Amino acid sequence: MTTFALVDGNNFYVSCERVFNPKLEGKPVVVLSNNDGCAVARSLEVKALGVKMGTPWFQMKDLARQHGIIALSSNYTLYADLSNRMMSVLRMFSPDQEVYSIDECFLKLDGFGFDLSGYGQIIRQRVHRWTGIPVCVGIGSSKTLAKLANHVAKKRPQWNGVCDLGSLSESELHALMASIEVGEVWGVGRKIQEKLAAMQIHTVLDLKQADAGQIRRSLSVVVERTVMELRGISCLALEEMAPAKQQIMCSRSFGAPVMLLTDLREAVTSHASRAAEKLRRQASVAGAIHVFICTSPFREEDPQYSQGLTIPLPDATSDTKKLVKAVLWGLRQIYRPGYRYAKAGVMLMNLSPAATQQNSLFADEGADEESARLMQTMDLINRKRGKDSLFIASAGVRKHWQMKQGNKSPCYTTDWGELAVVRC
Repeated sequence: MTTFALVDGNNFYVSCERVFNPKLEGKPVVVLSNNDGCAVARSLEVKALGVKMGTPWFQMKDLARQHGIIALSSNYTLYADLSNRMMSVLRMFSPDQEVYSIDECFLKLDGFGFDLSGYGQIIRQRVHRWTGIPVCVGIGSSKTLAKLANHVAKKRPQWNGVCDLGSLSESELHALMASIEVGEVWGVGRKIQEKLAAMQIHTVLDLKQADAGQIRRSLSVVVERTVMELRGISCLALEEMAPAKQQIMCSRSFGAPVMLLTDLREAVTSHASRAAEKLRRQASVAGAIHVFICTSPFREEDPQYSQGLTIPLPDATSDTKKLVKAVLWGLRQIYRPGYRYAKAGVMLMNLSPAATQQNSLFADEGADEESARLMQTMDLINRKRGKDSLFIASAGVRKHWQMKQGNKSPCYTTDWGELAVVRC
């Protein structure tokens, strides 16, 4: 029988911060989004205070003073590294793994002829011991059931962090499903939940027992597939290899309004460089690049302007120099002085595998080979010596436009100058 486990890091960003700062244990902690805007991770202590995901920090400040909430800036470099370590540990527990997001992955447990609840506890203990990250494990005969089991393991302490739905009798499983709102099902968002409510479907059990054909006619084949998954019929296969992206976008809001073209040049150069690295990582080339700039729609007192431009490339490429050259030309076409710009971004489009690239009749093959070697060398140095050890000069050095990170923790695992220090 097909069996999946979903392993999910608890309050992942907060847990990452606590790994290297144990003083945060038991204290209310929030991790804020770019420019310290709103809550993207909350400790259990903060959730108990009623703070919702996405709550702006300025709305929490009175509550923070009252309850001593500690606010930290996002440290994505640290989170990504600890995620990679966590996924490496989990890879030991199954030959089939799908990394679903930065803090969760599916493991396939087909044919494991032993107590899966006990195996889940071993997974939890190993991950926590080797990485410091607490996780919960949900086990089911489909990916949707594994997701649901993980929700139960996380929200109901009596399960001790591991829920194996396969260990329940049919009556026990139905009682559990009847106690969970349908909105907790993977893929059921607010709009779908409202439509299901109009059909008198309010709980997970209601959805499982609904007429699949009617669900398909009233909603979609995707929701019909969810019904089948809740019945234990696996419709979603494990994706061991993430499919190549069809578009790659890099953008950031500025830490402070930007008015000068020179600052915008630095920003779009940095974004284009980062996008090019991702493009080469998936062995693709881009046939077009889009650049955009915009003011903040939330500053109604400021003049508003938003514009973008797509630049077709004569030959598909992954060369950072060529992509930056195109994006800077595009920026000059859309830039207008006198505006307080809040955001800029770059999107790579018309992506195709580099191995099947068809050059134009007059392409210089020697120059293309030299470009490929240069980019390979640049990527290798940046991997070994740290991000932006080598960069395009127009990306600038001081970067006054960078996002605000007023309370960011050190990059304990990726920067030699910020390694944790142990004093005996």
